[in-house]
Amino acid sequence: MANLRRVLWHLLGGTRGGPLRIRILRALRDRPLNTNQLAVRLGIDYKTAQHHLRVLTENRLVSPTGQGYGAVYLLTKDFEESMAEFERISAKVGPPAAQPAEQPEVRHE
Repeated sequence: MANLRRVLWHLLGGTRGGPLRIRILRALRDRPLNTNQLAVRLGIDYKTAQHHLRVLTENRLVSPTGQGYGAVYLLTKDFEESMAEFERISAKVGPPAAQPAEQPEVRHE
């Protein structure tokens, strides 16, 4: 857990992309999403979402199920076990200055 704490601090509190990664992890905590769904929900560019998901995957905070465009991302068990630490860090980091409003999910029936 101490090792994951360091990873969380680095990725969320020690980099410019930390506040956005916090938003991504919170969105995935609500429900699994693919890259496009995440980009739409958070109002960010697809390539930006793709980059941050790659970083979070490489650091074992999220894990894709499936491959390619339709891969859905889930929080890893290790990250879920560190949720209290995540909340402490995100409370200290705070929201980004100019955060676009999260987009409601559009359902096509």
